[in-house]
Amino acid sequence: MEFLNRLTDAARSKPRKIVLADAADERVVRAARILADDQVALPILTGDRSAISLIAAENGLSLDGIEIVDPALEIEPDRYVEACASGPRPLKPGIASRLVRKPLMIGALMVRLGEAHAMIAGASVPTAKVIEAGLMMIGPQRGIKTPSSYFLMVVPAHNNQPARQLIFADCAVNVDPTPEQLADIAISAAKNAKGLLPEEPKVALLSFSTKGSAKHGLIERINQALVHVQEKDSKILIDGELQLDSALDPRSAALKLGETGPVAGQANVLIFPDLNSGNIAYKITQYLAGAHAIGPVLQGFAHPIADLSRGATIQDIVQTTVVLLATS
Repeated sequence: MEFLNRLTDAARSKPRKIVLADAADERVVRAARILADDQVALPILTGDRSAISLIAAENGLSLDGIEIVDPALEIEPDRYVEACASGPRPLKPGIASRLVRKPLMIGALMVRLGEAHAMIAGASVPTAKVIEAGLMMIGPQRGIKTPSSYFLMVVPAHNNQPARQLIFADCAVNVDPTPEQLADIAISAAKNAKGLLPEEPKVALLSFSTKGSAKHGLIERINQALVHVQEKDSKILIDGELQLDSALDPRSAALKLGETGPVAGQANVLIFPDLNSGNIAYKITQYLAGAHAIGPVLQGFAHPIADLSRGATIQDIVQTTVVLLATS
């Protein structure tokens, strides 16, 4: 975990305010305590103050150094309602007034207003709700229309191969992305990889074919996505369509391609063609290769936001916070 320790040290050098938005959950309160004690972040818990205090008391946890915002009681309604109503998706004041009383919505709004650096949620709410809050309160990143996600995969050494760190995207959000959406996913993932990985991002658009070894409409979708990425950002090192072995293994890439270029055989950012393949791939890597999967971290938003699996552990919450800080 030396790689994660380096990211943690980087976060500790500049602690920032992080909203933990579904805070009436023991795991979230415990994670906030660790983040505060280790000086990794300055936690803000949004939720019912009495419920949060009860969780802390029952588990012997101090709330010193942890800010609590109870949107049902303690916010400045006029200021937040106005900001909510005039956000990325303009709303009627009555609707905005109801939304700012929700822990998830007020957490995202605080990020947009600069009162916190980032938000993490999802321990007790579905991914769709976290994305909804991000779209309504934070809005998309400039030039990106497609919210998506990535996992940081820390793969241990095996078969005389050293440990490696990879970005997998999109494994949690977009079920059947169009070429334009795949391009947005790839561009966002490359940007985040730059803040996380020790090497330059090298992006592979994955398929069941390598450079025309098969013909199918699904492959044409990958090729169109490649064109879109190159038109939007010609500086990204990207190639496709590539099978997984052609993307990761230099020997396979050389055998199949001859001229490999800067990506084939040495990719560290893997873009999956759909949610089926992405979700299955990260879990296979996690459970069969013993990889450590951190995420899903959301991408494509104007400010940092991360989702959590509802089965997230305390360690998952802490490490997702570290990753989010490392990329923003």
